Amino acid sequence: MAASMPLFLSGIMIFSISLYLLHKRLQAQIGTTHQHQLRNLTILLWHWPFSRPYSLEGDVCSDEYGIPGCLLSDNTSMYPQADVVVFHHHELRTGRSALPLHLPRPASQRWLWLSLEPPVNNGNLTQYKGLFNLTMSYRADADVPMPYGKTVEVLVPPNSNSSSYVIPKKGACLASWVVSNYSPDHARSQVYQSLRKYIPIEVYGHWLKRPLTDQSLIPTIGRCNFYLAFENSVAIDYITEKLWRNAYQAGAVPVVLGPSRSNYEALVPSGSFIHVSDFSSTERLAAFLQQLATDRGRYEAYFKWRQTHEIKTYTDWRERLCNICIIYHRLPAKKVYYDLDGWANR
Repeated sequence: MAASMPLFLSGIMIFSISLYLLHKRLQAQIGTTHQHQLRNLTILLWHWPFSRPYSLEGDVCSDEYGIPGCLLSDNTSMYPQADVVVFHHHELRTGRSALPLHLPRPASQRWLWLSLEPPVNNGNLTQYKGLFNLTMSYRADADVPMPYGKTVEVLVPPNSNSSSYVIPKKGACLASWVVSNYSPDHARSQVYQSLRKYIPIEVYGHWLKRPLTDQSLIPTIGRCNFYLAFENSVAIDYITEKLWRNAYQAGAVPVVLGPSRSNYEALVPSGSFIHVSDFSSTERLAAFLQQLATDRGRYEAYFKWRQTHEIKTYTDWRERLCNICIIYHRLPAKKVYYDLDGWANR
């Protein structure tokens, strides 16, 4: 029995040393991972969308949007160090910029294709086969989804009285529409021309040489009961500022023309909009709008969502780009788009 004691103690010592070494190894691995997650990610914008630059002085992502560890740059000399290089499609399509295919590409670097335009404005993307790793789009299934707007929950709803969320209509017009890019062939133009036969619609924008300033846009639309949030193209998830800003933030009930009702319901507050496709004719739609405008209770029900939510819009390219850092570590490491055209233009 006594002879076995040294062997027993020796075993305990070996086991203890093994546990210590395993502990140190795990600490080193955790430390390495922690340092990797804390280090700055470098997002390089190869060219500014539509050639409109923004200031990148200071720690923009942290100071402006509360997103730390995210270095945003437009200095192309930082290409070798960039974790993500962002290419806005409009400049590639128009030839104002080009991909740096002549430069050696770091193995861990990811290229991101950025476009907030519908498929009709993308053109043929087959030439980009196997070049991009990530996408940023208004589409919910993009690697970095970037909608034009969204609803966010109000932390402390003031009260449950829906009428307190309805913007008073002083000298209210029935409906309004702001349009600059007018084409008679667009579906929205045809619906408008038919609808105006039955109800008065106040029209603003460059089309009729009645532009609104940023300061006058919301108050002008806010005078009206309804706003024609007609998209210029019908595509999955393509719901623009025409709804988020022009209608919701102005306090007008949106009459929408765009993707399907089910697509709207997946992205916007339920019971907050009127879909053109719900009516068999514009005459029936017009009659519905006229009746709804006189029924205070039913009209105010369209604003019930404002008791618990508010609108967040995205208008600054810097904020959009900084959002890459929020989900970067959840993005697939080895993804490649071999059929970008098939994804973007469906």
